[in-house]
Amino acid sequence: MPRRQIRVTGAAEAPLRAALRALRTELDVPEAFGPQVLAEAERAAREPTLPAYDATDIPLFTIDPPTSTDLDQAMHLSRRPDGYRVRYAIADVAAFVVPGGLLDAEAHRRVTTLYFPDGRIPLHPPLLSEGAASLLPDQTCPAVLWTIDLDADGRPTATDVRRALVRSRAKLDYESVQKQLDTGTAEEPLALLKDIGLLREQQEVARGGISLNVPEQEITERDGTYELAYRAPLPADGWNAQISLLTGMAAAELMLAHGTGVLRTLPAAPDGAVGRLRRTARALRIDWPHHVSYAELIRSLDPHLPHHAAFLQECTTLLRGAGYTVFRGRVTPDLTTHAAVAAPYTHCTAPLRRLVDRYASELCLAAAVGEEPPEWVLAALDDLPKRMAEGTRRAGTAERECVDIVEAALLKDRVGELFDGTVVDVQEREPTVGTVQLESPAVVARIKSEEGAEKLPLPLGERLRVRLTQADPGSAKVLFAPA
Repeated sequence: MPRRQIRVTGAAEAPLRAALRALRTELDVPEAFGPQVLAEAERAAREPTLPAYDATDIPLFTIDPPTSTDLDQAMHLSRRPDGYRVRYAIADVAAFVVPGGLLDAEAHRRVTTLYFPDGRIPLHPPLLSEGAASLLPDQTCPAVLWTIDLDADGRPTATDVRRALVRSRAKLDYESVQKQLDTGTAEEPLALLKDIGLLREQQEVARGGISLNVPEQEITERDGTYELAYRAPLPADGWNAQISLLTGMAAAELMLAHGTGVLRTLPAAPDGAVGRLRRTARALRIDWPHHVSYAELIRSLDPHLPHHAAFLQECTTLLRGAGYTVFRGRVTPDLTTHAAVAAPYTHCTAPLRRLVDRYASELCLAAAVGEEPPEWVLAALDDLPKRMAEGTRRAGTAERECVDIVEAALLKDRVGELFDGTVVDVQEREPTVGTVQLESPAVVARIKSEEGAEKLPLPLGERLRVRLTQADPGSAKVLFAPA
């Protein structure tokens, strides 16, 4: 049965907006760009540094949410006699941002684009991030163009990266792409997204990588109000992500071969964490034989089954601890891989929204021609991991708190009502406290047995009738109790 979307309307909007304002203050979120920064952005938009290589004949296309205008990536896929060719254009922010300038300093202060229900706080002025530097359709603009050749099994055989002028032909969204792929109406460059995506997923399996297919809560704005719903990723989401992963892996290998770079790393999960997951699997009645690897188990699960979805949600705990590792002077760091990718990997495909990607592109461009990276890149490298950690932490907090605030605003007048949900997490040391995911509305919140009640352990992975006991947008708190 379709889940009912719930909307913040009327009186609920006032406490919601007040809570969002308070969250911005708490996180010290920079709101407006100063007039001097905007003036520099206007000059950059008029006079970017343009590359000599013209690749505007490549009919690139983008795949993004329908309302997105900060478009970092565009692709074109084609067949070769012995495999495939992936062309992946990444917005060239360095063509607009002068090292040491006001735009550069502001980007280092902001670190990432922040997303709130009532608007985003961009890394760069919208004049650039949603205008001159964005890979919008029918706009000629500078880009970092990757060309990655694959064999018939989807393994890379050659990589090239260079600056180029590009021109996207179409702005596509995930649902329309999925529909074209399902109905067989997609033209070959788009149809190959499925072929190459499936091959890259097979390569992921072979190397022991993991992509968690967990339904997410999504806040959307419609007609001046907010809705909260669950969104299960489409297959096209995964295939599109595989192109980005392919590029990030190629970039990491290029930097490692050249001896200077910045990697996105994640250590393998400690035995204790995996042991905890095994106990959770037993509690959820999920068969996990000892000879079956964690990655194999993940791929066997169906996120539409409540107890499988609950386990997948628990698996996200193994992805915590990712960071950025800088290396130089051909000294290979102790950790070069990302445990979920199961290979060396870096962030380089979202420079409009993430600071480190601009530096990764410059490092790769230098490595491709055997030159030393620009001095401004080397000077900033050592500070990047700390700065990115702080920015990523703030972005994660903003995302979590926004969902909590919207949930509280949606439910503030429904305290005492009963709902159906599934217990998706139980605290080991206090099994009467955990997390419940409601079937409708699309809420994931804390559940705790009430004082004075018979405190039986929460039934992990099982459906449960629950009562809303607290919903306060001001504190972003929603709390349920077993009914």
